[in-house]
Amino acid sequence: MTRPLEKAFAEAAKLREDDQDALAEWLLAEIVSERRWTDLFAASQDRLADLADDALAEHRRGETKGLDPESL
Repeated sequence: MTRPLEKAFAEAAKLREDDQDALAEWLLAEIVSERRWTDLFAASQDRLADLADDALAEHRRGETKGLDPESL
């Protein structure tokens, strides 16, 4: 375990039990969410490559236009 995480857990241990439980639930949900996004992103690499190829082909055919941030 890293020092910052150890420090965070030491500080969390000083909280009231209900606050500790809330923090634990939030942290576990964040970990599950992060793993889910990591898995989804890894599984989508082929599709993302296909979309990038499509976008580049459209650009080469002159079917795209430059983005003007001032007009957003």
